Amino acid sequence: MKNLLFCIVVLAFMACKEEPKIDYAIINGKIENSKAEKAVIKGLGMEHEISIDKTGAFSDTVSLSKNGFYNLRINRNQAALYLTKGSNLTITLDATKFNESISFTGGGAAENNYLAAKKLVNDVPREGMADFLSLDETAYKAKVNDFMETNKTALGKLEGADKYFIAQESKNLEYDTYSFLSTYGEGHAYFTKNDSFKVSDSFLPKAYLDLTYDDVDAYNSSDAYQQMAFGHFMGDIFKEEVDITALTPADLQDVAGIKIPALKDEVLGYLSKIALSPANPDLKSLYDFYVSNISDEKVKEELKTGYEKIKDLVKGKPSPSFVNYENHKGGETSLEDLKGKYVYVDVWATWCGPCKAEIPSLKKVEKEYHNKNISFVSTSIDVAKDHEKWVDMVKDKDLGGVQLMADNNWNSKFVSDYAIQGIPRFILIDPQGNIVSADAPRPSDPKLKELFDSLEM
Repeated sequence: MKNLLFCIVVLAFMACKEEPKIDYAIINGKIENSKAEKAVIKGLGMEHEISIDKTGAFSDTVSLSKNGFYNLRINRNQAALYLTKGSNLTITLDATKFNESISFTGGGAAENNYLAAKKLVNDVPREGMADFLSLDETAYKAKVNDFMETNKTALGKLEGADKYFIAQESKNLEYDTYSFLSTYGEGHAYFTKNDSFKVSDSFLPKAYLDLTYDDVDAYNSSDAYQQMAFGHFMGDIFKEEVDITALTPADLQDVAGIKIPALKDEVLGYLSKIALSPANPDLKSLYDFYVSNISDEKVKEELKTGYEKIKDLVKGKPSPSFVNYENHKGGETSLEDLKGKYVYVDVWATWCGPCKAEIPSLKKVEKEYHNKNISFVSTSIDVAKDHEKWVDMVKDKDLGGVQLMADNNWNSKFVSDYAIQGIPRFILIDPQGNIVSADAPRPSDPKLKELFDSLEM
């Protein structure tokens, strides 16, 4: 019995002496010339905020699920990070020259100073993007090769760097190369004003063309791979002219098969913001598709919020109304005053370039349908201080139809009720005051005339 008790005591003592599990990194540092109040570290499904005091100093422990590539964001500036469990990394920088000044000491310094230097190398073309992309294929490839050789040499000289970092970063340099090459065709066509330009058959490497975008490690460690993967799947969806207000779950089956969960969430999260339209007859089934295929709970919550705002804006539902908006011709006008006619509402502002670009097309449509049972209403959401600017623009551009000014710009109830987050936005309401389309085609879109002609005006 005494021996048994002795063993229990020894085991208990040993357990107490067991080393604590270290699953975090310590991050501290100092930022000069900045009023930023927080730094954000994000990656591998984690997002962690670190407070920055008034002197620019910051320090915190950051829990890590695994060693790997992360991202540091301070205000609008970003830097790549490589973090390992148990490391103690110190960061110093000057906000006025963020990329040029950022420097690392402590555990992980070698990897992170390399990443900072690599960014400077890869950003060189941005300073002369037009000249860079205007080069012929041979010269362009040679420049890209120079950048990559500089990075490869720096990577090869690292001492004491993490083995996984070296192995993954070697692959990342290939993805950086592919990214440069894949953007050349459209960039060259744009800057040389040669819309018919196409790269030669041998320009893009077979290894790039054969990428399947199912490598989780590559997605988590390479911005270039992330961007190419996102572009690949978005390109598949929009390879032909697609009406984003009419997407169906069938159009997104390739997306449903994406093997990298974070990439799938990124693609579907983006699509849910631009292509979940109240004008879509498949709105509910598309929403259900997004919910069942998105794994990120934050993205799901944002999606639900957006859907709740627009689910009652489908065809046939009573339209939200506006009351007593100032009419440019004098007096006030409400939607109720226009009952008995179709009403095509253009939500715009004097500062909105795309809105003003639609004016010539809108005038043509107004002229073509002026004898029909339809009112054309343009509702400005300019702020109060720009009232005279609105008055003058309506006169100067000889705008027709009913010209109104919303009662409270972006905070107008009509704008809020229609969940309008960007302009121009066009809405079609029937003579009974019900919604025909809460996201109607623009005047420049031939589909608008098709819609009008399908109605008995």
